Formats: sequence, structure tokens, C-alpha cells
Amino acid sequence: MNEKPTTPGREVAILGGGCFWCLEAVFREVEGVHKVTPGYAGGHVEAPTYREVCEGGTGHAEVVRIEYDPAVIGFRDLLAIYFTIHDPTTVDRQGNDIGPQYRSIILATSEAQRHEALAVIEEMGEARVFPSAIVTRVERAGAFWPAEPEHHDYFARHADLPYCQYVVAPKVAKFRERFGARRRKN
Repeated sequence: MNEKPTTPGREVAILGGGCFWCLEAVFREVEGVHKVTPGYAGGHVEAPTYREVCEGGTGHAEVVRIEYDPAVIGFRDLLAIYFTIHDPTTVDRQGNDIGPQYRSIILATSEAQRHEALAVIEEMGEARVFPSAIVTRVERAGAFWPAEPEHHDYFARHADLPYCQYVVAPKVAKFRERFGARRRKN
């Protein structure tokens, strides 16, 4: 677990919950989040391409690397948003996106994050927040590979595309409705 922030006083979270375009679009709007980078992690191939990851043989998930200020938003709060905007009860699937690259995964960058993630999952399971069991995997962060430039700011640049309108936009709207107080002010 060696993922370090680029700026002192910040922390890093790496989350996968389906399409990284969705996660990036939401977390870019969160107060206290300074940088969101879509990419690949959790697999065994070095420097994979989008095509390789989508073919499902690299072991990587589509993830976002979130650099945030823990004095403004804590890891538990990030997890609350994360669990609201994707389905953590389906194995290797988010809606019509199917394959291991779309799995629900938290790649802990510290032992404290790992414990916090496991505690949140246990609490949600006991409270029966979802009708089915949570299958989100919690693993130690390893190498993170940034996605190709065309995948960065995807929703901001392509909001009019059908996929963005039907898949990404509803997740952004759900975040805004449920977590309006957590939205970036500027």
C-alpha cells in the first residue's frame, strides 16, 4: 500500500464501481476532492490499455484515483457517495456493463482505509441497506495506471452522447439529489 498523494495534507482513495466515467463525473463535484484520475488497477498487466482492460483478461478494474483533503471530507464520506452511485451487489456487472473490469472494488491505500471499508460494508450488510449481499472487494492498492487522455473528463466533454445521457447523467443527478451539501461550491 504505497499510493501517496501529490500534495502534503491530502490522502488518496482508489475506487472501482463500474464505468470510470461515472465515478469521475460524480467525484469531480465533491467538495474537498482536488483531483480525480480515471485509470486501471487491481490486475496483473503493466500499463494496460482501455481495449485490453475491456477485453477482461488483464485482471484490472476501471477505477478512479481520488486525491482529497481529509479535513474537508473523510474516507467514510467518500464511501457513502460511492455506495450510493453504483450497485455493490452484482459480481462483475454494473447495469449493461459486464465483465471483471466493472467489479465493485475498494483498493485501500492504507491499513486504516482497509479497516474502514470493511467496517462500512459490515454495517451496511447488518442494516440491510441493499436487498442482496454486498460483493464489493476490499484489497490492498497496488499499481495504478492512468487511463488514456481521451477518458479524462469524459462526461464533461461528451454529456450529449447516449451513454452519458442514459448511464452517467442519472448517477450524477442521484449524487446531487442525495449529497447536495457535499457539492463543490465553485
